[in-house]
Parts: sequence; C-alpha cells; structure tokens
Amino acid sequence: MEQTYRLRRKNGIRKYSVLLLMMLPGLTYLLINNYLPMFGLLIAFKDYNFAKGLLGSDWVGFRNFEYLFKTQDAYIITRNTILYNFTFIILNTAFAVGIAIALNEIRSRFMSRFYQSVLLLPHLISMVIVSYLAYSLLSMDTGFMNKTVLPFLGIEEISWYSESQYWPFILTIISMWKGAGFLCVIYLAAIIGIDPEYYEAAKLDGASKWQQIRSITLPLLSPIIIMMTLLAIGKIFYSDFGLFYQVPLGSGALNDTTQVIDTYVYRALMNLGDIGMSSAAGLYQSIVGFVLVILSNYAVRKFNKDSALF
Repeated sequence: MEQTYRLRRKNGIRKYSVLLLMMLPGLTYLLINNYLPMFGLLIAFKDYNFAKGLLGSDWVGFRNFEYLFKTQDAYIITRNTILYNFTFIILNTAFAVGIAIALNEIRSRFMSRFYQSVLLLPHLISMVIVSYLAYSLLSMDTGFMNKTVLPFLGIEEISWYSESQYWPFILTIISMWKGAGFLCVIYLAAIIGIDPEYYEAAKLDGASKWQQIRSITLPLLSPIIIMMTLLAIGKIFYSDFGLFYQVPLGSGALNDTTQVIDTYVYRALMNLGDIGMSSAAGLYQSIVGFVLVILSNYAVRKFNKDSALF
C-alpha cells in the first residue's frame, strides 16, 4: 500500500514538473520579499543599535509602541486613517461597480477596450506625477482652479495648501480617480462571465435594464465585491503614503486632515531616526489588519458561507 502511494506521488510530481518549475520564481520571490523580512519584527521590541546588530540589541518590551499611543496626535492619526480608508472602500467600490456595469453595455469592442485603458491609466501613474498634476490645478499662483475656474464662478482665489477643510474632498476625489479603474476591470471581468441566458430570460419576462442589474448582475457580482472588500479591510490601518504625503506636498498646515499613521511614522523616523518605533507601528498595523480580516470574514460566513474568503 505504501509502495503504491509513493509510486503515485512520484508520478504526480513527474506529471506536474513543468508547472512546479514555473512556480519556482514566484515562490522564491515570495520567500525573499514577504517571509524573510518577518525576522525584522524583532526590531519592534528592541532598542536597535547598528553596532550591536539585530540580535545583539537590548530588549525594551513594548516601549516602542508607547510613541504611537501616548502622543497627543494618536487620536487624530488613527481617526484619519480609519475614516479615509472606510470612505475610500465604499466610494471606490460603488464607483467601480457602476462604471463596470456601464462598460458592459458598450457593444463596440474597440470602444470598450479604449475606455478600459483610459480608466486603468491613472492606476499606473506614479503618485509623484499625480502630485504635480494636483499642484497644476491647485497652485495659488498658476493653478487652473484659481486662475480659470474660480474667477469664472465669481469666487475668490483659495490658498488650497493652507486650507485644511478642502482636503478630505480633494484626497477622496484623487483616490477614486486613481484607484477605481483597477477595481472596475476586475468587476467587468466578473460581469462578462455571467451567463447571458439569465438576461435573455429576464427580457422575455419583461424586466427592465435596472431590474436586470438589481436582480441578476449585482447578486452574481456580490461574491467578488465581498472578496475585494475583505482584502481592503485588511489594509484599513494602512494608507497610500504618496496620496497623503506627496499630494499635499507635506504641508504642515494640513496635518489635521492629511496626517495618517504612515505619514506620522515617516516624519518621526526622519526627525528622530527611531527605527524601533517605525517597526512597532508597522507591526501594530499588521496585527489590527489581520484581526479585522478574521472578524469580517467571520461575519460574512454567518450570512453567506459561499462568499467568505476562508
């Protein structure tokens, strides 16, 4: 029996040897990029000394975490991080689903691919370039908003980079413009995969286009939406550093509305050079994200087991 099992296993390895060989580069990258750096988590619990090295540095317990929780800005950076990401998840998902449904109605293959490319292009643009594009719109001296749009509307010029009340809207719009295109392509692929017979049957029953979307498209698309939302929830304590630091040009006057955990840790690291504190912040974000994914997935399983990630 054992000999038969070994023979089958050997034949299975030989049969899929090409596929296993193709997996090797990806697995090697995953090991080097994702797993080996996990040994660096020790830095979060040490007073890191370059001369002593990682293992030789002194243990300090949870002292590195105190910087995040005892600072007077702890509430502001935590609030901004959660609220921004929560808003981005909702609006980007709704916008991407809407655009994907609209693209599915385009019958011209050329125009459909053209619109997909246009929507996906912002996702591929570096945030540095996005920050310059935003500056060309919002600059006090030469910006398109101050020199063209606001005078046309009869509104006085606005110093955008010193007025913090406008930036929750600016950052949200930029996030939707840059991120929704990628989600849109994913949802469009899922919509294309829906059996056309469902829609044909609905048309025979006299269902309108909105009724088809509500009763066929959205229910069949919901597993993909839930999966992408769960993955986004896992990063709700992370922020797009370029969006919150480079787009506002690091302006201190905007800290109340643009300061998040990532930018706060970066500024502290640049000013204090405390590697242990920054490592503690990264570990804190990872643990909270992991817990949120587990809880969210558990909640999804309660309502619809098939839609859960695991």
